[in-house]
This record gives sequence, structure tokens and C-alpha cells, in this order.
Amino acid sequence: MDAHPSDPEKSFKADKDVEAITVRAVAFPGDSDHRRDEKLRPSGVEMKREMTQEDMRLAAAGYEHLTKDKAAAGESKFGDVDITEHSVPIHDVETLLNTSFDWGNPAQSRGLTVAEAEARLKRDGPNALTPPKKKSAFQKYFDCLRSMFNIILIISGILEYILLGIDFHDNIQNTYLGGILIAVAFLNAFIEFYQLQKSEAILASFLAMIPPSCRVLRDGALANVPAASLVKGDIVLVCVGDKTPADLLIFAATDFKVDNSSLTGESEPQERGPNYKGSGARPVEAENLAFNSTLVVNGEAWGVVVRTGDRTLIGQIAQLTGGESGNESPLAVEISRFVMMVSTIAIIFAVVFLVVGVTTVYKGKATQTFTFAVSILVAFVPEGLPSTVTLLLSIAAKRMAAQNVLVKDLQGVETLGSLTLLATDKTGTLTRNQMTVSNLWNGDKMFSAFQSNNDEEDTATFSLDAPGMSELVATAALNSRIKFDRTDVAFAKREIMGDATETGLARFAGRSLADYDAYLREFPKVFEVPFNSMNKWALVIVNKPHDTGRLASYIKGAPERVLAKSTTYMRNGNVVPIDDAFRESYESAYNYMASRGHRVIGCAHYLLPDDKYPVDFAFSKKDVNYPDSGYCFLGLVSLEDPPKHGVREAIGTLRLAGIKVMMVTGDHPKTAEAIARKINLMIGDTKETLSAKTGRPAREIYEDEVSAVVVHGDGIDSLEGWQWDLIFSKQEIVFARTSPQHKLEIVKRAQALGHIVGVTGDGVNDSPALKRADLGIAMNISGSDVSKEAANMILLDDNFASTVKGVQEGRQIFVNLKRSIQYTISHTSPEVIPQLLYVIIPIPLPLSAILILVIDLGFELFVALSFAWDKPESDDSLMRMPPRKPVSERSIMNRKRRALRRSKTLGHDTETQETIQPSRWAGLVRVLKAPFTREFWEDRFEKSDDETLVDGKVLSYAYLEIGMIETLGSLLAYFVVFLKKGFSPNDLRKAQKDGNYFKKHSPNFVNYKGQSLSGPQQVEAFAQAQSIVYLSIFLCQCFNVFAVKARFRFPFGKNIVSNKYNFLGIFAGGAFVMFLIYTPPFHSVFGGSHKLLPLYWLIPIGFGCLILIWSCIRVLLARRSIERTRVKDIKGLMMFPTMRTMSMRSRH
Repeated sequence: MDAHPSDPEKSFKADKDVEAITVRAVAFPGDSDHRRDEKLRPSGVEMKREMTQEDMRLAAAGYEHLTKDKAAAGESKFGDVDITEHSVPIHDVETLLNTSFDWGNPAQSRGLTVAEAEARLKRDGPNALTPPKKKSAFQKYFDCLRSMFNIILIISGILEYILLGIDFHDNIQNTYLGGILIAVAFLNAFIEFYQLQKSEAILASFLAMIPPSCRVLRDGALANVPAASLVKGDIVLVCVGDKTPADLLIFAATDFKVDNSSLTGESEPQERGPNYKGSGARPVEAENLAFNSTLVVNGEAWGVVVRTGDRTLIGQIAQLTGGESGNESPLAVEISRFVMMVSTIAIIFAVVFLVVGVTTVYKGKATQTFTFAVSILVAFVPEGLPSTVTLLLSIAAKRMAAQNVLVKDLQGVETLGSLTLLATDKTGTLTRNQMTVSNLWNGDKMFSAFQSNNDEEDTATFSLDAPGMSELVATAALNSRIKFDRTDVAFAKREIMGDATETGLARFAGRSLADYDAYLREFPKVFEVPFNSMNKWALVIVNKPHDTGRLASYIKGAPERVLAKSTTYMRNGNVVPIDDAFRESYESAYNYMASRGHRVIGCAHYLLPDDKYPVDFAFSKKDVNYPDSGYCFLGLVSLEDPPKHGVREAIGTLRLAGIKVMMVTGDHPKTAEAIARKINLMIGDTKETLSAKTGRPAREIYEDEVSAVVVHGDGIDSLEGWQWDLIFSKQEIVFARTSPQHKLEIVKRAQALGHIVGVTGDGVNDSPALKRADLGIAMNISGSDVSKEAANMILLDDNFASTVKGVQEGRQIFVNLKRSIQYTISHTSPEVIPQLLYVIIPIPLPLSAILILVIDLGFELFVALSFAWDKPESDDSLMRMPPRKPVSERSIMNRKRRALRRSKTLGHDTETQETIQPSRWAGLVRVLKAPFTREFWEDRFEKSDDETLVDGKVLSYAYLEIGMIETLGSLLAYFVVFLKKGFSPNDLRKAQKDGNYFKKHSPNFVNYKGQSLSGPQQVEAFAQAQSIVYLSIFLCQCFNVFAVKARFRFPFGKNIVSNKYNFLGIFAGGAFVMFLIYTPPFHSVFGGSHKLLPLYWLIPIGFGCLILIWSCIRVLLARRSIERTRVKDIKGLMMFPTMRTMSMRSRH
């Protein structure tokens, strides 16, 4: 948007100046002007003037794949789309398209015949975008089923049934165990599949729309036909309020303007009309083209269809989107790694101890050791984890839906919390895409149209009674060509159709006048001259009586043009000649408005005297028979596309959470920067603003002196790796005048540096970047169908502030998932170590495979799910902590060094220096050799600030700390129960080595006291010992529920114990455990004994208290380091609300 419509030459020059400055916002070493002035500079810290070959290689490292992709794709740019008819002279278009139209009298055109249109429709296909290919329901379910966890469960279940076939009597439990394992795998897949289908069904309901229709000339008759039936060569009529049904070449137009914001990001409506000689501009900038899906905001036009369906501009952008593969979410990557790690460890342990068992203690007892191996697999693999993760994410997604955030991909919930960089569009996302009057100047004083914290102290609040205000309101109301969707409702409830500027002025007038409709009826129009790009002003004459006559003329437009037609101005109600003092005041007011990125409109009136302009005067446009000079200048009115309510606080909150927020827009750099400074997106200085403050030339300002940068899209294609590094090193970034390909390139470059990138947008132009980003966020109300399809998440109310809620929810779900996993795998040690003792010592099996399965799918599942409702541990525990994978200078350099090291190991073509990709065999050899290299282990143990879902701290807590405490507690209880039943630890070892005891018909066993214990006594002792191990794990885990939450606070705080679902989970799990142990009918399958005394419970309860004590020690040790990681306050953030302006709906 141009900040101040005025003289075309002046505007053009101003634009060029601004664009030139913005391109120079990033100082590129090596430029000739820099070298020329280098000697004049004082010494100081700055970027190296000369870069060594190694520096250049390091800077380019990590970007090679992007450069290669760029070359392979031929990098088709936004301006190089396949549309050429706009450059053809109008009289040749008929022949080219084999159609018939009369560009002199368009209504008399013939158009295509119905038969020809049907033939072309059959040949070219319907005028509709090809929907993206979707997987079948079976394919989706199969994808969910083939995770590593599920595969291991299915294989384990099949092995159990094989054992059952070998020895049915001794493996009767396998009937249940095998079935449960396989059923759990299919259930895990079904839960994930169901949630996926539900999200897609909701999205489909948003995209289901009534097929649009359009007006088309066929056989010389104008008819309404479905837009899908349009073909190349059809003649179409579009009017204000219509959506352009295809790409049209305009051959006749009246005051025709279209809103291209969904395509180019420009909020300013674009004037379109015929160019009889053909246009030499790029298609997107051609004045004689109107594109599919763009909204007509003013006038009407006749056009001939030049592209339909996938061949339209929007279709070509959609294909660009389709060519981009979405990234796997960070959570999915981490869960896959964790699953692979646990599965590998489980398989290795199972195989090793199978071999140990078969060759030592259990020689010749293959089925027994095989059952043990399966038990090891079952113990290591947390069977309930996939269901827990899916259900936790589903619960979070449901909570977010209640806050108007629809999640298409469940793992996108957590991705939002992981973001390190959020790239957002401006028009329609940060701003309302609705021009609004912000300031008025009456020739003497500045007024604010609504309460604003951005105005200077001497700016008065608007009042209709203030001098000159009623005249400005009259100009806004009477000099207007807007239309309403209906007039039988209150003004505030109407939908306004028209040019964005006129819509904003009309909305302001409607708010200021008591009865807008009555006002227009009272002063009817007599004559008007509409706004056009040559005049830069609009004039209207109305029947409004005054002292010297009955007619009054009102003019509005570019301030310079309006001022040139004026000879006087109003001061306190008096008409005063324009002098130099007034001109200085005018310049000051104009600059005040323009510097804020506002669109400035000048207003003037002329009270026509009766003796010169009687009521029946014949005004005429052709011979300029209307008052063209002698006006009284009323003042200036500025309009802006204001930020949406809550955007400023939202961006401030995101920045305090350590997330870098940058603007990527197709709008003018000056406008983009002005908006950025209002909404906390830009606070610091760019080189240009610092130059203006200090008077130093921009080229003499060092990079480390500024924290902000505005980058012009024209320079993006030529940026080198080190220049991208320099841009992303800034805290505040604005990209302006960008194309869809630029947005995509920006996302890719940020990801190459390790950023987890979120992209918000509502236009077709945002869709490629939305799909490529780690998380694409689209708008529901203003968003295009293409952008909704490409995105992972949709803001149902178009409220950018909902992103903050999403980030908070995403971070909390990560914390909750981590707690749940930490809690779940804590019982792995007390499950696995007894299994190992069973093989190594040996001792009677403390925990059977089916009991392990019951732990994972029984009481653990209840409690693990209850973490979904956990609240933040403290106020600052979420939104004042940095992202879990922060991008810093160190992390970027480490990533680049790794990339450079990888590139050096690859072969290069001696002539072109292009990388030669290794063969599969060579790649496999390198992977196998990697663990034996120094670099491999340096990379593995490289210091990092990243926090992963399952990291060393989690594994240490679960396996070595809490896991060992639980193991000791359960084994102590196990040996105490056996001791009370007459078996010492040494007795257990002897009996197990013999292999004939602890069965109903076993021979008597003589213990260390010389007592003889019968078979039933042995079985009862064994059943109670297994029961207390199972019960001990449950009781210790009850304490672990609260210990696992303690990071900032001790495990007794209000927020830690406030989750009632934790207690419900414990209660449900406890009921399940008691039911299993103390119910005799279940003993034949699960073991257990109803004779187990509750007195034995005190042992695991004591170890549970030890878990809480250890948790408190951990909090004390970690408190200082956690405090250091807290995001520091940002000086200059404005956290007061962005004021609401108008709530009225508008369409323009």
C-alpha cells in the first residue's frame, strides 16, 4: 500500500526511494560503494570485509540442498507464470482465442456459441482446481499400524501362539497374552486413525461450499452459468461484489478495481482496465488482467477468459503447493527415535539373555527361555504409550478447538509449542484488511478518530463539534460510491461493498452521523466525477443549501491535487487565504500521517453561489463544465489497515516466550514497517532509522548496532548464504514485496538453520509456505480453500491472538507428554531387572509377562492419561521459557560445521564442482563405519540446549533414579514375603536351579531351617511374592505421579496436586490392582493371592516416600540452572491492548 496517494511522478519516485533504501537495509560486504568509503570509517566491530574461502564454505554449508532444489526446479518465479495474452494487442486477441467480442460496445458481443463452449469444456475440462490426492482409509489405517511399537507387539503375539502350539499345557497363559498383544497393536492404530479421520471430516465441512455462478455471454445472450463450466474464450461480465470466476483479459471497464490481497498480499485495491496495445508488465502486475478468486471491489468490467482451472494463476500457485512435501513434526521424529531406541535395546536384551539362558541355567529348556525373551520384549516396550500419546494429543486438540483452533494433524498441537520462528502475513492476519479512519487534521489541529496509544500528546480526540469536523464527515458521507448488501437493517449490521478507502470513510461517517441514510436523502447527488488514476481525486455536487446558494461541491483525493485546487482553508469556522505558514503546517501534518504508514486523503469543498451555479445548471464531464478550482481546503483524513484486536499483546507474549516473530508480506516496505512498529514486531532500529536519528550515513553503521532489518523481495533471489545468516541473526525481521516463491524460500532458509518454523496466512499466496513449514496456520473466515488445505492448523475465528493460546497449549502438552512418558517408563527397571535376576542368579520369576502387560495396559494407562489435564507448574514455567530447541549462534555454527564436514566426504565433479551423490552401497558402508570415527562421537556428545521428549535426563530419572528405587522396593518386598513363607534368598536360588519347584505337584522343599514345604505351600508363597512385586510397582508409581511433575516447585504445591484426574486415575488403577490380586477366579490366568497381607504394603509405601524426597533434592539442584534459562525482559515492548476500531463487517 502506498502511504500517500499524490502526484503519480512524485509517488513513483518516493516508492523507488523507499525500495532502494529497504534493499540496502542489509549491508552486503563487497559492494563497490562500501569499499570506496571503507577508509573513511572509524574502526570497530563489523562484518568482515573480505571472506576467506573457508568462511564462504562455512556460510554456505547447510544451504546446498536448497540451491540444488532451486536449480532442479528451474525456480519458476511468481512473475513467470504461463499467461501471455495480456501482452497481445486487443484486436489480435479475438483471433488468438477464436472468440467474438466488441471492445467498443461490449454488451453487443457475441461470445462463443453454446456448442463451441461445450466442445472446449470437454477438451479442457472444468474450470476447477484439481483436489490434492488423498490416501484411502485402508492406507491411512495401515500407516498407523506399521509403527515400530505395533510391529513388535504383533510379532511378540505371534511368537506366543507359536509357543502355545509347541507346548500347550505349560504355556496356557499365552492364549491370553498373544491375543492381548495383537489386539493392543490394532487398537493403538485404530485410535490414531479415528482421530485423523475426525479432523479431516471437520475440515471437509469447512471446505464444502455452494458452487459459484457467473454472468457469461454465449450466442449474444447474457446468462448465469456455473463458474465450473467456463472455458477459454468465454466473455464474462463482473461487477462489484463478484469473485472473478477465471483469469480474465479485460477489454472494457468502468471504475474497475480488484482486491489482489489473497494473491499478492497487497492491501490496496488494484485498478484494472483495458490496454489496447497490450501490456509489457509481468502477468501479476498487468493492468489488463483480473485473476481467478480475486474480489471485485469497485465498478464493473467485461473480460475474455484466458485461463481456467489448474492453468489459472491460483491454479499454478496450488501446483506449487502440491510440489512441496510437508515436514514430519518434531514430535513425530522424536517419538520415532525413542521407539527405535527402546525397540533396539529390547531386542538386544532379549536375544542376549535368551542365549545366556539356553547355554547356562536353563540348558535344554528352550520354551522356558523363549517365554522369558518375550517377557523382556514386553517389559521394555511400553505397550500403552502409543495410545497414551494419541489420547493426550486428542484431549489437547479438543481443548484447543474450544478456543477456536482446529488441529488437522494431532502432532501439530505440540509443534506449535516447539516453534522458534513464526513467519506471519500482514494483510488479513495481523491487520483487519479493512481500511479505517485513524487521524483527521482540520488545518490547525490533529485529531484521533479512535483512542490510540500511538498518537502524540497534543492529539485531540475526535468530536463532531470540533472546528471543521462536520465538514470532513460530510465529505466522507456525500462523496462516496459505496453500496450496501441491504438497507433494511441498522448501519452497523450492513455489509459494505466498494473501494477499501471509500468503505473506510463511509464506515467512519456512519459512526459519526445520527442517521446516515437520512443524511444522504436530505442532500441528494446532482453530479459526480468518479476517482481515476489520472485525476487522483473524486468530485461530487449535492443539493445542500447554504447562505449563497443551494449547491455544494465536495472533492477528496491525493492531498497535493486537492490542495492545488484550493485557494483558502478553514480556521475556526472562518475562511482564510492559504499562505506559507499554512503550507508548513500542512506539510507537518501530512508527514505525521504518512510516516505512520497511513493512506492520506485531502478534502475540500466549494459552496456554489446561485448566480453562477443555479440548481438547474448543466454540469458536464466532457468539457469540464463543473467547478475545478477555487475550493476551500477542509483538512486531511488518514486511513490505515489497523492491527487486529489483541495482536500487539500476542506478539509481545510470543517474543517473551523466546519465539522470533517476523513479517513476510507482499505490501510496501514502508507500510509493513509502520505496522510492525505498532504491534511489537519491530522495536529496535534498522540502519535507516538509526541513520535518521544520529545523522550518520547508513553505510557507516555497523551490523551489531542494529537489531532490526527490512528486506525487499527484489533482492531475495540474489542473496548468498552468509547474507541469509546475517538477516536471521537480527531479532526483528520484516520481508516486504515478497512473492509466494520468496515466502517458500524464506521458510526453507530458516529451517536450514535449525528453526522450527510456523507460518500464518490466509491468502493463496501463503499456501506453498504453509505446506512447507513445520506448522502451517490458516485463517478460516478470510482464508482461501487452498491455504486451508495446505495448513496443519486453522484459526476458526481468524484471531491471531489464538496463536498464543495454541503455543501455551502446545508447550503444556509437551510437558504433559514428557511427564507421562517419564512416568510410564519408570516401571521398566522394576520389570526388567527381576527378569534378568531370573536368568542370571536364578530366582523364581518375580513378575510374569502377562502381569507386565497388565501393568502397562492396566493401572498405568489410567494414570498416564490423567496427565493430559495437568496445569502449568507455575506462571512463568511456560511462556517465559525459551523454545525447547532454541536456535542460537552456537547451534547454527555446530549445524554448519556438521554440514560442511558431510559435504567434504562427498565426491565433487572436477569441472562443475557439483556434489556427486554416493551409491546406496557406498552410503551403507559410510553408515557402518561412522561409529568408529571421532566425528561421530563428537556429534553425539556435542553440547546442546535442546530439550527433547526423551532425553538423557528423562532416561536417567526413569531408569537409574526412580526406576532403581522402585526396583529395590519391589525386590525387598518380594524377598520379605518369601522369607515369611520360609524361603531364604539362597533357598530360592537352589529351588529355581533345580527347576522342579513352585508347582502344585512339586516335591517337598527343605528350607534353610530344615522345614519341609509342600507343593501347595510353594505355589502360595510364589503367588504372594509375585503379587507384592506387582503391587509394589503400583504403590511406588502412585508417589511418582507427583514426583515426576516437580521441576520448578516441590511435589506438594497447589498446581502439582490440583489435577483431580490424577487422583481418579490412581483410584481406578488401585481398584483394578486390588480386583486382580484379591479375586480368586483371575488367579489361574494372572496369578495373585487373596491371602496377601496389607501389612506388606508398607514396604513400597516407604520407598514411595523416598521417591518424593529424591524429587525435592532434584528441584533444589536444578533450580538455579532453570532460572538462568528464563527469557529476559525485552525493553520497549508495549503490552497494553490494541484498541478496537470498528466491529462492522465489510467486504471490499
